[in-house]
Amino acid sequence: MPLTNLSIKIDQMENLALLAHFEAKPGKEQQVADFLTSALPLAEAESGTIRWYALQLGPSTFGIFDTFTDDAGRDAHLSGEIAKALMASADELLVSTPVIDKVKILAFK
Repeated sequence: MPLTNLSIKIDQMENLALLAHFEAKPGKEQQVADFLTSALPLAEAESGTIRWYALQLGPSTFGIFDTFTDDAGRDAHLSGEIAKALMASADELLVSTPVIDKVKILAFK
C-alpha cells in the first residue's frame, strides 16, 4: 500500500490521544490503582473513547492513555466522569495536578 493511502487510513481511525501521568502521594498508591481499575466501566460508556488504558509506570507513578477518532470524543472525555472523579480526589491522592498531553498518533499496529 502506498504511504499516501496509509496516511488517509490513519486519519480516518484513532489518530488522536491523551496521555496523562500523575504521582500518588506516599501511602496512597493502592487507592490510585483501585481508582483507575474502577474507572473502566466509565471509559467503556464513552462512545467517543476508542481505547482506554490505565497504567502503573512505577511504584507510585500512574497514567492513562486513551485514543479517539476526533476532537469531539477527546474533548468529551476530558470533561467526562473519569476526569471529574480524578480531579475531585486529586488533593487527597496525588502529589500534584495530573499532567495531561493531547497527542497525535502518527502510526500504530
